[in-house]
Amino acid sequence: MKSNAVPTVILGGTGYVAGELLRLVAGHPQLQLCAAVSESQAGEAIKSVFPHLQNAFATQAYIGRDELDKTLVKLAGQHVALFSAAPHGASAAMIESVLQSADKAGCTLTVVDASADFRFDNNAAYEAVYGHPHGAQALLDQFTSALPEHRSMAAGSADKPHVGQPGCFATSMLLGAVPLLQSGISDGVIHAFGITGSTGSGRSPIATTHHPLRHSNLYAYKPLSHRHAPEVVSICEMLTGNELDLRFIPHSGPFARGIHMTLQAELVKDVDAAFVTRLLREFYANQPFIDVLDGMPRIKDVAGSNFAHIGVAVEGSALAIFVAIDNLLKGAAGSCVQWMNIKLGLDETTGLLAPGPGWI
Repeated sequence: MKSNAVPTVILGGTGYVAGELLRLVAGHPQLQLCAAVSESQAGEAIKSVFPHLQNAFATQAYIGRDELDKTLVKLAGQHVALFSAAPHGASAAMIESVLQSADKAGCTLTVVDASADFRFDNNAAYEAVYGHPHGAQALLDQFTSALPEHRSMAAGSADKPHVGQPGCFATSMLLGAVPLLQSGISDGVIHAFGITGSTGSGRSPIATTHHPLRHSNLYAYKPLSHRHAPEVVSICEMLTGNELDLRFIPHSGPFARGIHMTLQAELVKDVDAAFVTRLLREFYANQPFIDVLDGMPRIKDVAGSNFAHIGVAVEGSALAIFVAIDNLLKGAAGSCVQWMNIKLGLDETTGLLAPGPGWI
């Protein structure tokens, strides 16, 4: 047992994001996994689902939702960290149920949700994107949705107990779009061209992640209609007070993990690349996971880590901002742990400073 460890629960514990959450919790000095919840794998050893974690959890097995209630009773009087990696549309109701069980058991939860269920602050906005009512509308005002790096701009975030982490594509866009919108140097229109690895499509095999199709291939999907676009627009307006006109075209890349995002905008002020680079460096000066480069970011330099690299190019009135992140870490599990560190009063870098492998 880790010293002074916070008991930790992971819901929906068998997907790629859940696997990364499990790996990060295993290496975290102050989080201790007490339950990984999966109805489909209840009773199965964690290492049978994620063989690469074979040394992390010994014989620890997944439990079902009913068993979690018994676990929460044993944690009465304690503060529990809850990560949800459950599917979009299902996570909200699951979280609401667990919060109710925790209240009955006498323990307190801090929730960080990796799904899309708490990325909008009202049911109408959520339903407009996902086509069905929100699963736990009474909880919406208890969640902040923003990147950890933008928390000081999110009004009331310190008073809200829980977090809905923005999506992976959204993370890469927000890192460039938020400081750009706040600065007022562009016209508010951003064209975004993003390429993601196959892990961004989830663990269940589908046609677009089938290896013969994905290998040595590149193609657009859901052009100008991806669900992360309204999420980015909403968060940008909430943080900066400025409207964003976003035209986003996502692409599937022939690699497993990582996102490379290019944001293009029209400058309304006479500035050069050096000015924009300084602007971004000042904006992220106190953010340990953001590195604004003199050159261009590359996925292999950040894959397997919680770091983000940003680059800039300017030609006349044309501005381009380039962002590279790991979709499963900075775009999901890594930022979730970063948020949990913040909410628990820990240094935000705790358990997240391991360098990436470099040749992933």
